[in-house]
Order: sequence, then C-alpha cells, then structure tokens
Amino acid sequence: MTTPQAPIDSPFGYRSTALEVIGGIDLTGKTAFVTGGYSGLGTEVVRALAAAGARVLVGARRPDKAAEDLAEVTGAVEIVELDLSDPASIDACAEEVARRTGQLDIVINNAAIMACPLARDARGYESQFATNHLGHFQLTARIWPLLKVANGARLVSVSSIGHRLNGLSIEDPNFEHSDYDKWLAYGQAKSANALFALQLDKLGAAHGVRAFAVHPGGIVTPLQRHL
Repeated sequence: MTTPQAPIDSPFGYRSTALEVIGGIDLTGKTAFVTGGYSGLGTEVVRALAAAGARVLVGARRPDKAAEDLAEVTGAVEIVELDLSDPASIDACAEEVARRTGQLDIVINNAAIMACPLARDARGYESQFATNHLGHFQLTARIWPLLKVANGARLVSVSSIGHRLNGLSIEDPNFEHSDYDKWLAYGQAKSANALFALQLDKLGAAHGVRAFAVHPGGIVTPLQRHL
C-alpha cells in the first residue's frame, strides 16, 4: 500500500548544506535538543541550529568526547549525559533537561547505531532496536510536557532508507527465536523510527506538536564504524 506523495517546492537539493538551508532563519529564543549531536550528521545539525541563534542541548553518551568535538561550534551549546540503551540514564537526562529549560521547541532524535554485531541491553533487548527506537521512545515520553507547552514544537525522527529492508517484527523483535541479521535488525529499528513519527504526529495535533521522519541520505560518518 502506498500513500500519495507531493514534491515539496524548495530551492534545496541533496548537495545543500545544513547552514545553507537554515540561512535567514532566526531561532533566537528557541531551545533545541539533539541526541547524538556530537558526531557525524548530529554535529552539523547542532552547528546549524546554534548558528541560527537557538540554544542547543546535546544528549551525549560520552560527554567529554562531546565537549571536545563541539568546542569549535559557535553559539549556545550545552551537553547533557544520555545513554539511550539505559532506561535510568534516559530518565536522568530528561530530568536534567527539564531542570534547564521549561520548554523544547525542536527535538531531533538523531543518535543511532548501525549494523553492529549482536548485543543486548540489560533488559535483553537487541541493541539496535533498544538504542535507535526504544531509547528515543522513552526519552520523548519523558520530555513530552516540554514539547506540549512550546506552542508549535517540532520533532524529527532520523530514520533511513534502511526501513525498506524490512518492517517491524512484532513476533521476534529481539532475535530470540531467529538467527540474528545485522541489516534486518537495523531495518526494523528504522521502520520503528518512521512509524513512531507518524503516530506521534497524530497524537501531537491537539497540542500543536508536529513530528516528521527523515532519510538523511547516504553519507559516510562514524555511524558506519562496524562496516
């Protein structure tokens, strides 16, 4: 089943940079939160948002590394510790974010792992599904009050064309009863990211919150460390 798609009238293309796209937009007074905003695409997202005047909170599993990688970024950038595979860390991060700000205007669920060897979190969940989807699901639920009060908040779920590999396995999402395949695991995590955005957009309508899923393109970043 397919749904009708219409081209978006835009002067930008696949060669456009984040700074070009955000040029002329003033985000002064806005607060953004970006997970994994210190590596690969995340770094460029943070750089662009900060350049436009936004205050940017960066969720980072390695705060010291994040501080080093973002040292040259100009603007109001703050780092908050976050391990998306650890529920306790997610709750602590959400509490810290709420302590620092009363609202979030922009949330970009960007952090991810890809095609890694089989690993499980402390609960036994497959690591790609746990980190890429479940972690962001829990985080968004915890910071939801900050989005609702922002009067027009936007959330972007960074998915991937990898969602075409396969859908979500409801029967065996953690490969407990089937052989682990790193690409099928990645594909279902990215499918979950897209489905999450679709449903969140419906739920957020009453509060003026919009949610979108995006395929960022095939770009060589540290995300491919396992390839």
